[in-house]
Amino acid sequence: MKTMKNFKLLFLLLLVIFLGKVTVSQNVFTKSIGADPSILHQADSVKQELTKQGFVVLKEASIKMESEYEMPVIVPLTEGSWYQFVFIGEMTSKLYEVRMYDWEEKQVVYQKKQWGDVDGNVISYSYIPKLSEYHMMKPVQVNKNKKILSGYVMLFKKVKQ
Repeated sequence: MKTMKNFKLLFLLLLVIFLGKVTVSQNVFTKSIGADPSILHQADSVKQELTKQGFVVLKEASIKMESEYEMPVIVPLTEGSWYQFVFIGEMTSKLYEVRMYDWEEKQVVYQKKQWGDVDGNVISYSYIPKLSEYHMMKPVQVNKNKKILSGYVMLFKKVKQ
């Protein structure tokens, strides 16, 4: 019981830190430091395609990542809404994974891609939460030649038509 309470406190702390970084990264980071042009090009293509399908961008951020280490991304999701999460890693990485957890630490999504797969550096999945609560996505990429990597995360929501 105490462990769950500690996790929720840590989760909220990470949420506050993340939300502060997302605000900065959406306006500054994606346009300057660390924004890989090829990743930005792919992100623009994904945004265009999902917009045609009736989705709107809720959040997006260019992120710096360390090879083999997960980057927690915390977002509030609303029960019954249709979301699309997209992670784009560097094309030179050999492995890409995304895990998503609900508020109770239950893994609700797992996707893995490898270098050489079609669109191997892009992981995209739909998710409709059963409860309105915070979820944590943890993208990771593995690169043999680089320790610090660029990545891009986007969260879309389906709008009613």
